[in-house]
Amino acid sequence: MSLPKQVRLVEVGPRDGLQNEKQPISVADKVRLVDDLSAAGLHYIEVGSFVSPKWVPQMAGSADVFAQIKQKPGVTYAALTPNMKGLEAAIEAGVSEVAVFGAASEAFSQKNINCSIDESLARFAPLMIAARENGIQVRGYVSCVLGCPYEGEVDPKRVAHVAHELFAMGCYEVSLGDTIGTGTPGKTRQLFETVGREVPRDKLAGHFHDTYGQALANIYASLQEGVCTFDSSVAGLGGCPYAKGASGNVASEDVLYMLNGLSIETGINLDMLIAAGQRISDVLGRSNGSRVARARLAVQ
Repeated sequence: MSLPKQVRLVEVGPRDGLQNEKQPISVADKVRLVDDLSAAGLHYIEVGSFVSPKWVPQMAGSADVFAQIKQKPGVTYAALTPNMKGLEAAIEAGVSEVAVFGAASEAFSQKNINCSIDESLARFAPLMIAARENGIQVRGYVSCVLGCPYEGEVDPKRVAHVAHELFAMGCYEVSLGDTIGTGTPGKTRQLFETVGREVPRDKLAGHFHDTYGQALANIYASLQEGVCTFDSSVAGLGGCPYAKGASGNVASEDVLYMLNGLSIETGINLDMLIAAGQRISDVLGRSNGSRVARARLAVQ
């Protein structure tokens, strides 16, 4: 299969990237990050999450962030809403798109959201109805698609089942997440071949963590399977609070550099993206997780 001519990057840094940080992050710094990403040309930014701050303290203040960011026309500013209470808060904040998440692993589902896979899907039914009634699009996530920290290998058919259920209940797109980063290109292609029989490939996205250094290779394998949407995180921010040892998401800068080299259009300015990643890395007092950014900045 030939590679796509255009790819959409879903920037998850402000939500999935920052949720695992230990130190407090001000609303002003979150707003600056989102505005920097908008300026760099990202067309989809996951801004925050409407979840109990007891469970994810860094997502406190998401409503304030939405109120203060400079929303550009043509850019989607989304939020994660794991339940009806979260959706109601998102609606009140004027959010136009939300995301829900399930898991392909029973053990991970219990650890992450304290219920079984089927129970989690059942919980989303009223949320999907309410979102539709309010004109809000819903994107779906499936975690642990290429491995689970508690169960090990995950059957692609189980991933296909969860993805199909999310798509059938109204998610316009389903992102398949390699939460602990153990996937390899061969397994990635097999995954999309299997899930692609249940959900159209143009409705699937890839979400890869770089724990084993396989994320870019897995994205290339996904491109070969006709996948055109990928989640990534500026400066490689992120991890998963419920998956021990899971390192950050693949860095947006690294993905963009590879796509540029393949002459695949994204509409994103690499230099501005690098600057945004370095700025938030400085705020966090940590090394920039993007190899491309570190290489570029080293020669300036």
